[in-house]
Amino acid sequence: MVNRRNFIAQLSKASVLASLPLPIQDLFAQRASADTIIDSVSVIRVSGPWTSTPGLNKQYQVQPNFIYPDLRPKPYADKPGAPVTSTITHDYLRIKTKGGIEAQYGHLDPETVTPIIQQLAPFLIGKDALAIEALWDQLYRNNRHSRAGQYMMALSAIDNCLWDLRGKYFKVPVYELLGGATRKEIRVYGSCLGYSVEKGKVGPQAKKLYDQGFIHQKWFMAYGPGDGVAGMRKSIEMVQELREAVPDLQMMFDAFMGWDLPFATEWCKEVEKYRPYWLEEAFAPDRPELFAQLAAQTSIPIATGEHFYSRWEVQNFLKEKAIQIVQADPEWCGGVSELVKICHLASSYGVKVFPHGHNIHAQLHVVASQSPEVCPLVEYLILHVPNKLAFQKDPLLTSNSIIALPTKPGFGIELDDTKIEKMEVLK
Repeated sequence: MVNRRNFIAQLSKASVLASLPLPIQDLFAQRASADTIIDSVSVIRVSGPWTSTPGLNKQYQVQPNFIYPDLRPKPYADKPGAPVTSTITHDYLRIKTKGGIEAQYGHLDPETVTPIIQQLAPFLIGKDALAIEALWDQLYRNNRHSRAGQYMMALSAIDNCLWDLRGKYFKVPVYELLGGATRKEIRVYGSCLGYSVEKGKVGPQAKKLYDQGFIHQKWFMAYGPGDGVAGMRKSIEMVQELREAVPDLQMMFDAFMGWDLPFATEWCKEVEKYRPYWLEEAFAPDRPELFAQLAAQTSIPIATGEHFYSRWEVQNFLKEKAIQIVQADPEWCGGVSELVKICHLASSYGVKVFPHGHNIHAQLHVVASQSPEVCPLVEYLILHVPNKLAFQKDPLLTSNSIIALPTKPGFGIELDDTKIEKMEVLK
């Protein structure tokens, strides 16, 4: 005898499916028959040549430890030598399903490799690769230290790779799966990490980049409280030089947790007239009260977030009105899945999200899917992105701050065998 309750449930489900548009019915039919079970999770290590110039574009940024005289370097100056070619090594995450779908993401932060191989990969084998939300939640609950650090960075890599897999399964770019593109192309802001901040060099370099199309630039502070009055003077003079060299430049500044409240407050007071677009990460992100105090004393928007590891950390800052700019990084904060939640959270507070990104793919696809009011720009480290994408075919590079929307399925990351001298699978 047929179970009446099961029969009614099946009939109801069939009726619901029959009422959907035919393309959606086809999608459910494919989903029911496709083999999307994860068969392997591995880290691929690739090595090859990279040419650089010693002594050029190696400017340091202020660091938290610079309050100690013996840990504070001497002022930097470009002293370029002859170009040299060395070997660089990058790691990529690769996930394969029994149905033959292969996804990859990278390159990875080195800290993520061990937790991926030892903790996350064994858990994922046999799971449905398209159940991204469930897998994120299960992986997060699976480790008592998941809320921060290297485990969360590894979880982020897994999440991003699963989004690549989903894009390849449905044969569309990731931003299409996130709701579709909100613009035809993406504009980046140029992060100028590495360019010298020597007096007399900052202005001409900024003008050169501006003329190329980088009308939004972020410069990195080299001095802080440990440098005393001279450090404050140099930090103010850099802002002045940039504004005088490029009157219409939208300029941002990053202090990388190297300042204290008195230093940040004085700097803001002195440079407000030059209209910085934001001051980033003046303090460590475990001190939201300092951000809130600074935000209450200046008209300069206060930013932080590259070291946020979840939406819950973001919520704590937003409730305290501590920041106006959120800079969560999809490589570290939980991946595409978590960054989208953070964007929605920020939008409810009227706060903008400029994702931090040494890598480009995940942040670009999320930004492309969000309102330009919430996510106006993508971060692009001018001197570092080419190295990050060194082994990829058709890397997402720009010389004028504009990146056309990618059209390949997933993130479109493909390794270029002609650039690779050695490849190995880590276990």
